[in-house]
Amino acid sequence: MPDYAIIIPAYNEEAFIAATIVAAREAMVALNGEFGKGELIVVDNNSTDRTGAVAEEAGADRVIFEPHNQIARARNAGAENTTAERLVFIDADTRVESGTLRQALALLASGDVAGGGARIVMDQAVSPMVDWLVRTWNRLAAVFNYAAGSFFFARRDAFEAGGGFDETVYAGEEVWLARRIKAWAKPRGLGFCVISDPPVVTSGRKSDWFSTRDFIGQLAIIFLIPRATRSRRLCAMWYRRPAGTAE
Repeated sequence: MPDYAIIIPAYNEEAFIAATIVAAREAMVALNGEFGKGELIVVDNNSTDRTGAVAEEAGADRVIFEPHNQIARARNAGAENTTAERLVFIDADTRVESGTLRQALALLASGDVAGGGARIVMDQAVSPMVDWLVRTWNRLAAVFNYAAGSFFFARRDAFEAGGGFDETVYAGEEVWLARRIKAWAKPRGLGFCVISDPPVVTSGRKSDWFSTRDFIGQLAIIFLIPRATRSRRLCAMWYRRPAGTAE
């Protein structure tokens, strides 16, 4: 039985998933069993490319299929398919170092922390808008203890008490789960921590795919019409790729 699980949701990520798995596996090996046995699960979220096959070839312990194309459902499917008591969620285009994974598991093992996240940095030069968004997110995450979906960790009891990732929304599900976990954790004397160093490295490819206007329009919809997060169409930036981009 695994003591912790790394869960990676993946939709049409054959170009990125292998590097993500290799980095995660290297981080797990570097821990040398310090936090028990870990398993690496990839959730193929109804991909139309070779994501599942590439994940198996790259060394995932298991590849699970989730037919409904929604990242919250994919993450939850991974959690439902492991008995591990410590859950670590990593996006398919995100690389995590052993130092970050070690801190996350140590925090969960301490008995003082219910969950948390990590500071994020981009793997390439990005547009001023994306740079501002990342810097703003990191500041807000540090102040209010929010975790980006690219790296989110939690004890199973906290995750389940928080209801898992909200499957009624197509964006922002990690923020809502962080809030619910913190509400559950506070009366129990448990914290929610954001790791500052080392950060996780995530892809800046959306900076190449979408314009500043696209980002402003998407953010305006989400912030001015919060219920828009319940529509996959209105959260399209997080689910579609411009024609001609590599899957």
